[in-house]
Amino acid sequence: MENNMKIRGVNLGNWLVLEKWMSPALFEGTKAEDEDALCRELPRQELIERLTAHRDSYITREDFIYISERGLNMVRIPVPHFIFGDDPVYCEPYVPCIEYLDRAFDWAGETGLQILIDLHTAPESQNGFDNGGICGVCKWAQSPERIDRVLKVLGMLAERYKSHPALWGIQLLNEPISEPLWQMIRSRYLPQDPERAAGSSFVPLEVLYDFYTRGYHMLRSILPPDKKIVFHDGFRFEVWDTFFREAGFENVVLDAHWYLGMGQPDEDTDELSYMNAILKEDVKKLKRMEAVVPVIIGEWCLSHNLKPGREYSALEKQLSYRLIGDAQLMAWESASGYFFWSYKLLSQPEGWDFRKCVEKGWLPDNLEKGLTFP
Repeated sequence: MENNMKIRGVNLGNWLVLEKWMSPALFEGTKAEDEDALCRELPRQELIERLTAHRDSYITREDFIYISERGLNMVRIPVPHFIFGDDPVYCEPYVPCIEYLDRAFDWAGETGLQILIDLHTAPESQNGFDNGGICGVCKWAQSPERIDRVLKVLGMLAERYKSHPALWGIQLLNEPISEPLWQMIRSRYLPQDPERAAGSSFVPLEVLYDFYTRGYHMLRSILPPDKKIVFHDGFRFEVWDTFFREAGFENVVLDAHWYLGMGQPDEDTDELSYMNAILKEDVKKLKRMEAVVPVIIGEWCLSHNLKPGREYSALEKQLSYRLIGDAQLMAWESASGYFFWSYKLLSQPEGWDFRKCVEKGWLPDNLEKGLTFP
């Protein structure tokens, strides 16, 4: 597969890193809102049985076949920091899952897909999100020992898969949070244990620069030169221009997660015009950054807010989703590629996972062919 191919990918979210909203049945009978709480609340044997059943069925070889047949060429696989189960200090009470990533590489080899390994969580969390493992807790960046632990896990992943032809790259860490976003989400992701969350804060940029620099040199010393090393922008997209110009890194990629549907069009603006105005500016930003470093839109989706106070027919809703999917796909052509979030959802029968979006005609039946709808 070409080193500089256009990436058309999908995330395998909620498989090895849990998000309750994506599979609420997995949390039934508990008060847990995140994976950390679930692992602490359930009896050990029940936890193992529940997670084994989930991991065995949520993503299978048949899913890799389906993804390949849709014209995608890559999957981004979120993995937890405890994936190896090698250190009780950091890996208990969690359930390791490295054998499932091994399976994914086997299936990718069979189907011709490439894999981006995305380290999605860190000890005591890098963002306080549910997808960071522990709601309301964000203390990873405050501990040199925890930072070193993440580097160790990244090195273990690199050593294990460095020679596998399906490995496209490794992402150093998913969504280390910025100060403005940390202030915004604190009331949304409440900690189950406020005492544990005490002292939580955002990830300072100087800490992130240092971690990324150390992580790059460590991974580059292990990985073959054709494997990518991916950096999330930490919700600070504009600051990376100078960093990458001066760093002298080779074969690196910047990852941005742009969920455009979180805002609300006003009464005088339809949702497509609202989204297109945002996308127009995003394309400008992408083109500027692409002149310095390749960019992927590592997460995006079709969820969006319809115009308030208006009744939509089924046909109008269908057209709205289809046009907004089309608009984003065209915008992301200014980047080096994209990964849709996410492949599968169990929480919303009428929701926005990749398979349903294809089945409903909101996304093309074959992404390799571009914007040709069935």
